[in-house]
Amino acid sequence: MHAILHALSIAGSMTWEITWALILGFLLSAVVQAVVHKSTVVRLLGDDRPRTLAVASALGAASSSCSYAAVALARSLFRKGANFTAAMAFEIASTNLVVELGVILALLLGWQFTAAEFVGGPVMILLLALLFRSLLRDRLLQEAREQAEFGRAGSMEGHAAMDMSVAGPGSFARRLLSRQGVTSVSHVFVMEWAAILKDLVIGLLIAGAIAAWVPDSFWQAFFFVDHPLAAKLWGPLVGPLVAIASFVCSIGNVPLAVVLWKGGISFGGVVAFIFADLLILPILNIYRKYYGTRMALFLLGTFYAAMVAAGYVVEFVFGGLGLVPNQREAEIPMAGVEWNYTTWLNIAFLLLALGLVVRFFRTGGAAMLRMMGGAPDADEHAGHEHQGDH
Repeated sequence: MHAILHALSIAGSMTWEITWALILGFLLSAVVQAVVHKSTVVRLLGDDRPRTLAVASALGAASSSCSYAAVALARSLFRKGANFTAAMAFEIASTNLVVELGVILALLLGWQFTAAEFVGGPVMILLLALLFRSLLRDRLLQEAREQAEFGRAGSMEGHAAMDMSVAGPGSFARRLLSRQGVTSVSHVFVMEWAAILKDLVIGLLIAGAIAAWVPDSFWQAFFFVDHPLAAKLWGPLVGPLVAIASFVCSIGNVPLAVVLWKGGISFGGVVAFIFADLLILPILNIYRKYYGTRMALFLLGTFYAAMVAAGYVVEFVFGGLGLVPNQREAEIPMAGVEWNYTTWLNIAFLLLALGLVVRFFRTGGAAMLRMMGGAPDADEHAGHEHQGDH
C-alpha cells in the first residue's frame, strides 16, 4: 500500500506542476481554431514544397491536438485534397511543436528540452519530407488514398472532423471576442481536454509507478550510463522503441520522459522518445486502417528513421554548444502543493477553465462530446461553423 501511495504522490505532484501550462496551451490552441477554418488549412497544403511544409508545420503547431485526433485530422485533410507529405507534417507539428508541450518540458525538464523540441521538430519534418520524396512511390500513395476513401474509423474521428471556427466578416479580435467566438473557444478548449485526458492520466500514473518502483540502477544499465559515447548513440535508437511499447501518447509521455532522463537516457534519446508519440502501437493500427498495411509499415520505418536522426542532431548540436543540462541535477517533482507561483497560476487558470466549461455546457457542448468518436463520414455534418450560440 505504501508503494502505491508513493507512486500516486509522484503522479499528483507532476500533475500540480503542469496544470496551468496545460490550460494555457489548450486555451491558445482554442483561440486559433476558433477563427481559422479547416477548409483554409486544406487549401494551403496542396503540395510538398518547402514553403508549404513550413505552413503545414505552423498550422499544426497552432492546432494542437491529442495524437489520435491529429492522426484522424491528417487523414481528413488528405481525403479532402491536401498533399500527403504536407498532411503528415501537419500531424507531427500538431502534437510535437505545440505551446503546452514546450512549457511542460521547461517546467519538468528545463528550457533546453523546450529548445530541443523546436529545433528537432522541424529537423524531423524536413528529414521525413526527404525520405518521402526518395522512397514513397506513386503506387503506394494511390493504394493509401484508395484505402483512406473507405473511411474506416480510427479514434477521435468526430473530434477531428468538427470545424468550430466562427464564420462571418470582421477582424480576428472582433470574431474572437464576439459571443460566438467565446462559445467556439469554450467548445474547442473542452473538446481538446476530453480528447487528451485519458492519455494524460495514464502517462502520469505510469511515470509515477516507474519512478517509485523501478530503481535507477536498472535504467543506468539499460542506457549505458557508464559509457558516454555509447549512451549518446543508443539513446535516440531506443527512445522511440520505449515510446512505442508504452502506449502513452501526446502530452502524456512527458512525465515518463522525466523518469527516463533521471534514469540516464541521453538528451537526444529524450527528444526522440517524445517525438515517437505518433508511433505507439494503437496508432500504428490506426495507420493500417486508414492507409493499408504497406503504408503503415512505410510510416513506421520513415517516422522512426526521422525521429532517430532528429535525436542525433539535437544530441550533438546541443552537446557541442554546451546546452545539455547536467543529468545528475534532474529531479522528479515530489513537493506537492506549496504556496508559490505555481499554486497561484494554477488557481487563476483553473478559474478560467471553469468559466469555459460552464460556457461549454450552456451552449450545447454535451451533445458535441457524444459525437467525438463518430464515424469519419457520418460526422461531416458535425464539422459546422459557428453561426451563433447553440
